[in-house]
Amino acid sequence: MEKNATLPNDPQPWTVLRSEYLIRRPWLTARRDCVRLPSGVENDEYWILEYPTWINVIAITTDGRMVLERQYRHGLGSTEWEIPAGVVEQGEEPEQAARRELLEETGFGGGRWTELGAYTPNASACTNLSHSFLALGVERVDNQHLEPTEDITIHLLPLNEVRRILECDGFKQALMAAPLWKFFAQHREEIEKH
Repeated sequence: MEKNATLPNDPQPWTVLRSEYLIRRPWLTARRDCVRLPSGVENDEYWILEYPTWINVIAITTDGRMVLERQYRHGLGSTEWEIPAGVVEQGEEPEQAARRELLEETGFGGGRWTELGAYTPNASACTNLSHSFLALGVERVDNQHLEPTEDITIHLLPLNEVRRILECDGFKQALMAAPLWKFFAQHREEIEKH
């Protein structure tokens, strides 16, 4: 089946009767839609969060280690394992943003890049996608260039150790866990050789 195939009995789109923005900030835009479903039912309080496009990167060094980060996340109130990630800026393509974020956050660059997929944080309430990339053969080419609000430590871990962290639910961010599971599923045989 094709990626965006339409099936004969697919549910139909809803009709937006009116929208009201409640907050418009660079990192959070929230609106309330009044919608009519194809059945005629109306919902006058359907909440939508508008975010910019996001990216994240599974970066593997030339010696086969994964570039990971540890970062405090105030929403959870804890320091978490993460892969490099960020926001696509105005005028950037997702891969450009991924390369920029990897370099800024970790100092690593280069390598061979492919897109692993694009995932939604929550299809029922969020308007954006997070594009995930695989960068093989990256090397340290610079120092970190962090924003004043970022405090990130870098860790280069063997793939089998990253897999153990993933299996123990050590990656709390679902938009990072999904591409990591896909990476390990697609590269299982070559990882098991090491």
